[in-house]
Amino acid sequence: MAKQLTPEIKRFLDAGTLIPAHPLALTAERRLDEQGQRLLTRYYMATGAGGIAVGVHSTQFEIRDPKINLYETVLKLAAEEVEKAALDRPFIKVAGICGPTAQAVEEAKTALKYGYEMGLLSMGGLQDWTETEILDRVKAVAAILPVFGFYLQPSVGGRVFSYDFWLQFAEIENVEAIKVASFNRYQTLDVVRAVCHSSRREKIALYTGNDDNIVADLLTTYQFEVNGKIVEKEFIGGLLGHWAVWTQAAVRLLEEIKRCKANGYANAAALLSKGVQVTDMNAAIFDPAHSFHGCIPGIHEVLRRQGLLKGTWCLNPNEQLSEGQADEIERVSAAYPALIDDDFVKSFLANDQ
Repeated sequence: MAKQLTPEIKRFLDAGTLIPAHPLALTAERRLDEQGQRLLTRYYMATGAGGIAVGVHSTQFEIRDPKINLYETVLKLAAEEVEKAALDRPFIKVAGICGPTAQAVEEAKTALKYGYEMGLLSMGGLQDWTETEILDRVKAVAAILPVFGFYLQPSVGGRVFSYDFWLQFAEIENVEAIKVASFNRYQTLDVVRAVCHSSRREKIALYTGNDDNIVADLLTTYQFEVNGKIVEKEFIGGLLGHWAVWTQAAVRLLEEIKRCKANGYANAAALLSKGVQVTDMNAAIFDPAHSFHGCIPGIHEVLRRQGLLKGTWCLNPNEQLSEGQADEIERVSAAYPALIDDDFVKSFLANDQ
């Protein structure tokens, strides 16, 4: 029998929360820094984030390489820190799941073993599969634990899917949320329209993964006519690599967006302007100027500057900051002080035991 979300976690997910994509802490020798890895998990809990996504792109796909073999380890470490914290609030542990069906099923079972509530199911690396074959893979994972769907942009290994694919995807039982990270308005629209036309539209939470358009995504209400009635759907939270840094400031921003929507969109114009600042910051971190080459090192660089990581090392030694990227991170950090959390991190590190 497939694992189901508890009513408490389901309500929390559907209310909208912030889920950072958990990075990987390494030593200079490119080996796991276990204490650093645990520290990051504690940081995310301390910020007020509503969960963490572990074993995802930001955790580096190389953790699955048999020679490195860190997938189960990073899931275990994060789960232990969450359990140790004994939080008095909901906290959603999401495990990144990828690969062909057999691999995805095994990773889902590993996630289940460590008490993860959901699996973020990547569609990457399946370029020669038919949409029907991929849907069958989704059903196989959903038979084990709740699925967080994932529309990954093609420029970092994803592929474009049809509207009909997402319509069938939304009908799969135990699909509880979809992260849209297409970085494309047309493809984002396909997913939202498909969910609105699905019989399960009330059961699926939409989360933005569009790091280039976070605030606008969260402020937009989509409307479609379905069988003569207007159906509305919104992005209610985010599961984002961008939120792996300056996380406490991001928590405050999401709260501000929720207040804005609850108060008839008062102050929406100011939030949209702030959204442009967030996109500028994301450009510095994610490095679109160099086809996202420095994305993971960019995340690491922010955390290194704050003292949350010891360096920017990646398992792949070719993954390094691009030329000029460190200067760009310096620029946006200085330009948007309200959107960073340096003071919070300083206090957190002083008090973390």
